[in-house]
Amino acid sequence: MKALLIEHDHVSPAGFVGERLRERGFEVDERIVVTGDNFHSPNVDFDFPALDDYDLIIPMGSPWGAWDDDCIGRWLTPEIEWIRQAVSSGKPVLGICFGGQLIARAMGGSVAPGRKGEIGWTAIWSDRPDLVSNGPWFEFHYDHWQVPPGATEIARNPVSSQAFVINRSLAVQFHPEVSYDSLHGWLEWGGDAKVIEDGQDPLVMEAQTRAEEPAARLRTFALVDAFLDQIAQLPAR
Repeated sequence: MKALLIEHDHVSPAGFVGERLRERGFEVDERIVVTGDNFHSPNVDFDFPALDDYDLIIPMGSPWGAWDDDCIGRWLTPEIEWIRQAVSSGKPVLGICFGGQLIARAMGGSVAPGRKGEIGWTAIWSDRPDLVSNGPWFEFHYDHWQVPPGATEIARNPVSSQAFVINRSLAVQFHPEVSYDSLHGWLEWGGDAKVIEDGQDPLVMEAQTRAEEPAARLRTFALVDAFLDQIAQLPAR
C-alpha cells in the first residue's frame, strides 16, 4: 500500500504519523508544496499527483490560511478540487489541521479566521475516544472550520470543532504528527513570534513538548491505527 503525504511547507514533516504508517507497511511518499526558498511567497506552481497511484492521502498543516486564496494563489483551489475528488470517490483522506480545513472547504463547509486561536497542548472532548482520544493534542491554528454537510463531528472543545468523519476520511484540527523537532522548526520559521504574541514562552513550550513526546507518540500511533482500521478500512500488511 502507498500513502501520499502533502507537506505544504518545508518545516512540516510527517513525524509520528509517517513513522506509524511505515510500521503498518505503507510506502510513504512525502511531497513538499512550498520550499524554504518560497516560504515568504507561497504562490507557487504545484502539480498534485494522480489519486489512483495511492491508497491513502494525507494533506498536512500549513502556516497559511485555508481560506486565503490571495496569499496561497495557484495551488489552493487545485488542491481543494483534488481533495473533493478523493473524499467523494471514497479514497481515504486524513486531513491534519490545514488539511482538515481543506476537507471542510472541499465538501461544502467553510473555513475562516476564528475569534480565538489555539497554540499549545490542549485537551479536547471526543465522542469517539476509541478513534480520536481526548489528548492532550498539540494545536497551532487561528482558523476554524464549519463542518460540511454529510459529515459527523466527533470531537470539539470550547474554542472550535476538533474532528469530523466523512465517507472514509477523517479531519482533525490538531497536529498528531508534532514532535520536539517539528515544533522547533515552526518556531525558527516565525512561529516563536506568534507564541510570544499569544502570551506564551516558546522555550517552555519546547521543553513541555520534549517531555510530552513519548506519550504523544503513542497517542498518535493509536489514532493512525484506529483511522486505518475503522474509517479508511485499510488492513495492516
